[in-house]
Amino acid sequence: MTRLNGKTAVITGGATGIGLAAAKRFIEEGAFVYLFGRRQDALEAAVADLGPNARAVQGSVTEQADLGRLYAAVQDERGTLDIVFANAGAGSPVPLGQITAGHIDEIFETNVKGAIFTVQKALPLMGAGGSIILTGSSAGTTGAPAFSVYSASKAAVRNLARTWAEDLKGTGIRVNVLSPGPTATELAKAALGPEGMQLFAAMSPLQRMADPAEIGAAAAFLASPDSSFMTASELAVDGGIAQI
Repeated sequence: MTRLNGKTAVITGGATGIGLAAAKRFIEEGAFVYLFGRRQDALEAAVADLGPNARAVQGSVTEQADLGRLYAAVQDERGTLDIVFANAGAGSPVPLGQITAGHIDEIFETNVKGAIFTVQKALPLMGAGGSIILTGSSAGTTGAPAFSVYSASKAAVRNLARTWAEDLKGTGIRVNVLSPGPTATELAKAALGPEGMQLFAAMSPLQRMADPAEIGAAAAFLASPDSSFMTASELAVDGGIAQI
């Protein structure tokens, strides 16, 4: 498939997990991809795996100077930008009664403020036909025990897309949310262990966790002209977990 032929994409949190799976799919469909993430070793490994149509820029979405370097690199090499996948995120369980200001700051700094500036700083490089994809979560719809701050941050991301669709009227740029359910990334496997993986799998009507490639395929759909009449929408790729 060549739905993304000639397109330039940025993926934050792109070195591992869903971001890396999306990068693979984007490149398979013809895109040139910039990976942005905090870990240089993971970025280098990802680029080695992805091949000549991938570049890496090290940095954090919580640092505006780092985002500035990312988009300067895109402008210098490619000139324009077609796709932004604001995928970088953070989350950890803290139950009500134990929530701290530091926990709130960490989650919202990455998931909300990071998404805002990832997109805002990209806009000067984007034009008609551009696609912005924000990573939401099934937790933003359903809530999850001990994940109230994370869930609230993802609900905020959902509303960003609704508001930005209005702000982007007349530009030809679309913005949508991709909301995965439990996904079998390497991080999830390490954090949950076999028993935790089984527990999360049982929550879905499909009785399994998503493969990151399945989320990457959905991201490619939102990035492509196949979703050309979609904006302000949420695409739930959650095995039905937030739908019933």
